[in-house]
Amino acid sequence: MAGTLLAASALTMGALTGVASAQGDSGRAAAAKVDNPYSGAKVYVNPDWSAKAAAEPGGSKISNQPTGIWLDRIAAINGTGGAMGLRAHLDQALQQSGGSPTVVQLVVYDLPGRDCSALASNGELGPTEIDKYKTQFIDPIASILSESKYANSNLRIVTTIEIDSLPNLVTNTGSRPTATPQCDTMKANGNYVKGVGYALNKLGAIGNVYNYVDAGHHGWIGWDDNFNPSAQVIKEAATAEGSTVDKVAGIIVNTANYSTLKENNFTVNDSVNGTTVRQSKWVDWNKYVDELSFAQAFRQELVNVGFPSNIGALIDTSRNGWGGSARPSGPGAKTDVDTYVNGGRYDRRIHIGNWCNQAGAGLGERPKAAPASGIDAYVWMKPPGESDGSSSEIPNDEGKGFDRMCDPTYTGNPRNGNNLSGALANAPVSGHWFSAQFQELLKNAYPAL
Repeated sequence: MAGTLLAASALTMGALTGVASAQGDSGRAAAAKVDNPYSGAKVYVNPDWSAKAAAEPGGSKISNQPTGIWLDRIAAINGTGGAMGLRAHLDQALQQSGGSPTVVQLVVYDLPGRDCSALASNGELGPTEIDKYKTQFIDPIASILSESKYANSNLRIVTTIEIDSLPNLVTNTGSRPTATPQCDTMKANGNYVKGVGYALNKLGAIGNVYNYVDAGHHGWIGWDDNFNPSAQVIKEAATAEGSTVDKVAGIIVNTANYSTLKENNFTVNDSVNGTTVRQSKWVDWNKYVDELSFAQAFRQELVNVGFPSNIGALIDTSRNGWGGSARPSGPGAKTDVDTYVNGGRYDRRIHIGNWCNQAGAGLGERPKAAPASGIDAYVWMKPPGESDGSSSEIPNDEGKGFDRMCDPTYTGNPRNGNNLSGALANAPVSGHWFSAQFQELLKNAYPAL
């Protein structure tokens, strides 16, 4: 519960620390920024999520893991429906820290016209409400984080900036077959770029805040015609509204998605009977087959277009384990390239474009600092057990719509190759607790629990 003191996760050791008994000294000056905020630090365990996880059968195996705190509407800043607000989380983080460096993971997610290509994650602000976004959402968050109690403490605030926003401007606009009128509107009015730039500028000015910009995932941005344009639009946003590239600590990929961390049974360079893996139906000419290779390459692409050479990347591994009995133990047969890829791939989705409450998904790698070159951490930014969207229309006061991609009976659209959605049935509104999904993730976890 909100008043319960939980152990923070010590990622550097891959284990949990004991319960902290002392609050950090908020009177001292904040430490200088470090290259990787996760190195040598604990990571805050959200008591709200932890209590829900622990109440599930088997949930105590992971209820002490750190997860992201989603600020997905203005009301979330002060807390809603019994959920803790930002100050309460920061106070708890100070208690958990015991005076040691401690990362607090925030998801900043309320752009005007939010998620122009997926109704399930639509937001409360209309396409033109950029001023409201600045003054009623970003400014209050920045004000709280700037309070000396938090800014001059041992906390390291990691902010994940606006999931799925900037990639939509590349892939879902103009003459693309996946274009939507809503995304065309957001590209034309510039409010995604302005909003992200404003958030980066205001939050990045705080000494212990580390901004990570969402960069989609390999099954979205990995194609040649999406890769560099996405890097360019991120740079455009990072230099808008007074921001600079120096206010970006890195990127985060696979947030709230399911793409496998590492496919071991095939590579993009393999061929079967003279046909390359890139030509398989699953890979479909993508240049990447998993998140680790994509994150490392996209991080370098950002450096190539003008970002500092020391920027990092986070990979959300909260739902990309794909374990259990369906996990292949080796490559598929080399009868043809599709048999080879489909027989060996860990990612068991019907199509890589399926993103909502996926059946068969499992917990991935546990949160861990500096696990690979260029990667600052594996994180669980999307709290396991929180729904991606409702499987049928559910009225709500959060601005969230009904997206057919969350309906298990839906037969698809151009974004998922007109395949079935692969979604679990009876799902609640996005962000609400979904016990069936949580149990699915436990059952299919890889590494196993």
